[in-house]
Amino acid sequence: MTRILVTGASGFVGRAVVEGLANSGHTVRAAMRQPADVFPRSVEVVAVSDLTRPVEWRALLKGAETVVHLAGIAHAGPGIAEDAYDRVNRLATAELAAAAKTVGIRHLLFMSSIRAQSGPSAPGVLSEADPPQPTDGYGRSKLAAEDAVRASGVPFTILRPVLIYGPGVKGNLQRLMSLAKQRWPLPLGLCSNRRSLLARQNLVGAIHHVLNSEARSEAYIVADPAPLTLAEIVAALRAGEGRSPGLLPVPPVLIGAALKAAGRAEEWQRVGGSLVADPGKLLGAGWKPLIGPRAALAALTRAAL
Repeated sequence: MTRILVTGASGFVGRAVVEGLANSGHTVRAAMRQPADVFPRSVEVVAVSDLTRPVEWRALLKGAETVVHLAGIAHAGPGIAEDAYDRVNRLATAELAAAAKTVGIRHLLFMSSIRAQSGPSAPGVLSEADPPQPTDGYGRSKLAAEDAVRASGVPFTILRPVLIYGPGVKGNLQRLMSLAKQRWPLPLGLCSNRRSLLARQNLVGAIHHVLNSEARSEAYIVADPAPLTLAEIVAALRAGEGRSPGLLPVPPVLIGAALKAAGRAEEWQRVGGSLVADPGKLLGAGWKPLIGPRAALAALTRAAL
């Protein structure tokens, strides 16, 4: 089995990744800012400083063969300066990749984002062949970090996940779950915009697959194979509670206009716009998702009951 350093180990994705790797028999060093007793006893937990300051990566890499780099500012958000994204997402990744090359790390898996190649919505189906067109500081920092990994010379794989969901999810999907829990009908029945989502357990499976494959120097989109409309997402969430969809046929343009008037146009773009990403390249490399989005969303709701 492999000796693996996982950064960002205490995060929404990191905890599931560390537990999965440890349960598969790997020797895992979990790096986090505030070490806590949350993992199997076989996991070595180590402290890492805030990535806004230089990190002594070589000490953390000692004895490791593989790195799964998850640490960083995870989402685009208001009030975060572009130079903060650059320092944490781009420069810290570049410093880690350079250190990994120096000490002879065999494989660096970098968790990028679909936002490295697109804004919150896109007119067509995204693939790895599309020219990257990030639209904000978060996306630009992730794309720059990808470039730094490639330039370092360390053997690498880059993953570009779409919106990840699972127990404990925050952000837009958490707000959508809260809305779906309400007992009244929702005006989303005509929302036919399609969104690609990614169950956290499918992402963990993709990480395991990549670490066990010989493919290197590649970037992969990671998404549940079947995108869902906004109406279908809400219906799946309500199905987890044994409820009917309860959706009213209100034109989406009216919803968008109301939210724009309320100063929430960008929020509507993130939910009411379309963003479909094709995971065909990773599927062609042998990745097999563990669960479909409807079943995963229903299970997510049941877990929150």
